[in-house]
Amino acid sequence: MIHPDPKIFREYDIRGNADRELSDSMVYSIGKAYASLLKESGGKRVALGQDVRLSSPRIARSMEDALLSSGVDVLDVGKVPTPLLYFSLFKLPVDGGIMITGSHNPSADNGIKMAIGKETIFGSTIQEIRRRTSFPPSANGHPAPKGVRTDSPMRESYLSEMAANFGKLPLFQGRPLRVVLDCGNATAGLVARDLYSALGIELHCLYEEPDGHFPHHHPDPTVPENLSDLIVHVRKNQADLGIAFDGDSDRIGVVTGTGDILFGDQLLLLFAQQVLKTLPGAVILSEVKASRILYDEVARMGGQPLMWKAGHSLIKAKMKETKAPLAGEMSGHIFFSDRYYGYDDALYAGIRLLELLTLRQESLTDLLSPFPKAFSTPEIRRDSSDERKFEVVKRLREILSQKHYTFSDIDGVRIDFPDGWGLVRASNTQPVLVLRFEGPTPEKRDAIQQEIETLLAEAEKSLPATS
Repeated sequence: MIHPDPKIFREYDIRGNADRELSDSMVYSIGKAYASLLKESGGKRVALGQDVRLSSPRIARSMEDALLSSGVDVLDVGKVPTPLLYFSLFKLPVDGGIMITGSHNPSADNGIKMAIGKETIFGSTIQEIRRRTSFPPSANGHPAPKGVRTDSPMRESYLSEMAANFGKLPLFQGRPLRVVLDCGNATAGLVARDLYSALGIELHCLYEEPDGHFPHHHPDPTVPENLSDLIVHVRKNQADLGIAFDGDSDRIGVVTGTGDILFGDQLLLLFAQQVLKTLPGAVILSEVKASRILYDEVARMGGQPLMWKAGHSLIKAKMKETKAPLAGEMSGHIFFSDRYYGYDDALYAGIRLLELLTLRQESLTDLLSPFPKAFSTPEIRRDSSDERKFEVVKRLREILSQKHYTFSDIDGVRIDFPDGWGLVRASNTQPVLVLRFEGPTPEKRDAIQQEIETLLAEAEKSLPATS
């Protein structure tokens, strides 16, 4: 009987160390558990994709063996960005999909993202996978006929649809738009050059060759140091902007022509401005780490701002529920159901951003200049443990209540001040606490950060020490 480590079954995917926690037998059991859920929903065909991590081929083989032995047909889309696996759910005759990817986790990690129908599963459904993995159902009667495996590459179909939808973009201020892409030696390099070259832009690509060692920098665009090479090359090439992708290409990072980093909420604000012109009054959805400016400005522009929990599956589910045409997270997940399918695709978001620049004929800096300014920290990730991080947040919530702070506990605690806010939440993908602070000046932001970190230290100190 398999006894999985419960902590690998996270809120919206399964993720852990590839060798220790995602062994062949563990992955096989997860695949069998998923297959049983899929078949109970009436499904029998699954799209299967993998990223470029060194452990992904092994994990994909174990997953495929489990599905086929359960009588589930596998349509193998191969090595792809996660958005192409999502794309296959709309283009192939499948009842679900599985992506083998560690996303932005360390190179020794890997993970499994799963969908039933066209929706990624999360929360209680992932815990049901865990339960079935621990207690596999007994075999009754004859074993299921073995499933059939088919190669089903999606690259050309994806490229063709994007080319048909966007064509060549207009010139930008009388010349082709100049763009630097940082593929991070990850999945973006499998499609980015052909995808973006078709737009008629002047393109320069960095670290295009997929390499699971990630030799130049880790593919996580939320970490400013990982964008340093992109900033250098944007300036060197006098580019209008630079775009970076994470390990499985569902998160985007952007730098302006002057080398300033844009956070996900700033990108969402630009996209919201455009979407609300054609869909006035629409819901624009974001999460607890996003700036207050985003929510205030969406309301000012006539939209309905909605704050929700962080996490790609949680956002997608809320987006469907509220019929929001646009959603986004600080981490660079951007979701368009406006002219698209409603999932997070950083490659597509990048095209929409380039389209926006050529429509407006203004730089990113100029497009953002009319909006109010605030001073925010990037996401601060403080090491914790999967066992402790939620207890720390729970204790902090108790302290805030006792001291009569105003806060929201949609996801962690977001503490409101008259002229700023701060956030402490437990990451659902890593053993860390995520912090972010914002104020009207750097001094006020830092004061808010110091006040909340003092309260956080009080919360941590009041809990038993970990061994």
